[in-house]
Amino acid sequence: MTNYPVFLKNRLLSKIRNLPVSDLRFVKNPGKDFTRDRKLPFADMMQMIIHMGGNTIYKELLETKGYSNEVATTSAFVQQRAKILPQAFRHIFRNFLPAESAMKRHMGFRLFAVDGSDLLIPPNPHDYETRHSYNKNKFNLLHMNALYDLCNRLYFDAVLQPLRQLDERRALCDMVDRSTVSGKAIILGDRGFENYNCFAHIENKGWNYVIRVKDIHSNGILSGLSLPDGEFDISITRLLTRKQTKTTSDKRYRFMPQHQVFDFLPSGSTGEYPISFRIVRFMLASGEYASVITNLPTDTFSPVQIKELYAMRWGIETSFRTLKHTIGLTSFHSKKRVFIEQEVFARLIMYNFCEMVTSHVVISQADRKFNYRVNFTVAVHICRRYLRSDCNKHPPDVETLIRKNIVPVRPDRLYPRKMRTVSFVSFTYRVA
Repeated sequence: MTNYPVFLKNRLLSKIRNLPVSDLRFVKNPGKDFTRDRKLPFADMMQMIIHMGGNTIYKELLETKGYSNEVATTSAFVQQRAKILPQAFRHIFRNFLPAESAMKRHMGFRLFAVDGSDLLIPPNPHDYETRHSYNKNKFNLLHMNALYDLCNRLYFDAVLQPLRQLDERRALCDMVDRSTVSGKAIILGDRGFENYNCFAHIENKGWNYVIRVKDIHSNGILSGLSLPDGEFDISITRLLTRKQTKTTSDKRYRFMPQHQVFDFLPSGSTGEYPISFRIVRFMLASGEYASVITNLPTDTFSPVQIKELYAMRWGIETSFRTLKHTIGLTSFHSKKRVFIEQEVFARLIMYNFCEMVTSHVVISQADRKFNYRVNFTVAVHICRRYLRSDCNKHPPDVETLIRKNIVPVRPDRLYPRKMRTVSFVSFTYRVA
């Protein structure tokens, strides 16, 4: 394709324009909203919210409209965005991904990392579901659960939950169940997803998983099994049941209390659910041991390959950092949760747009000490400017500009993880 950024922008704008404003899922009052001729019609509003950065609303309006005297006011912008439901951005986010046939794979598998990240939002004492207190500090939090495609570096799905309704495992099950991926896939997860219900949902989808669990000396799934010390690769079959009889006291059975969520054995069920998996324990670079549970076949994936797969999960952690600090997920332009949800999915669309553009930029690696990759921070600025530009008025040469800004790849560099408090970006004018 000769000019991929042009194709991609036109594809995004086409999907926005094809959203029916008469649909109850996308606008607050179908048949009434966006029916009059305004300075900020539906498509322009959607496009602007997607490419918004860290400036105030009026500065964003000025940048988008080229500092024209006809620019709309901040009040007009807020009134127009109040007519749009977050589902409109969710719909674009899920339908803007490339076709499945165009996706890169690892050994024939789609690789999805699952994880969650807290989003500190502007304080709102009236929003009880997101309100939290810690050490006499009061703040509001949303939690974003995401499926991240590691081979293609794209966000595949996401679920937003208020702090008081936080349930990462249920979010994973929902994202797996509604996925349209029909081929082979592997879910990579950390210890927060150590759960039989998650394993069963992934298996019923026809997928595989590599999920880290608490080690053998803790109180997790492995605590009830007779396992050796050191590194090992052991296959286990268990019968999950909610009934307690002399038969189910056998070590092959795993009793599921009535309050424990397991969708394939409803509360009060007398049936059994067989589940088989491998437990792979290996040593980390720190000298500590890590244990993972997987249903990948032994003859295809050795313990070394399982360890390498789990290490690839770190890609979602670095993507969260980029999403928050480069794309601008910490820069919310409102206190209202419905507007914040709009911006979360708009930032996910923007992230995917930038990744899809940069993935098509070819970097020459000849006669250099290191391999080089695109400077993604600069690429985001270029892509944002391109989305704002009028295609008929000398848009920037996106691929050439991105190709000029590259950074070396230095593998095997280790740095201590720095933990620090991250705040939202404050706008003094914010009232809505």
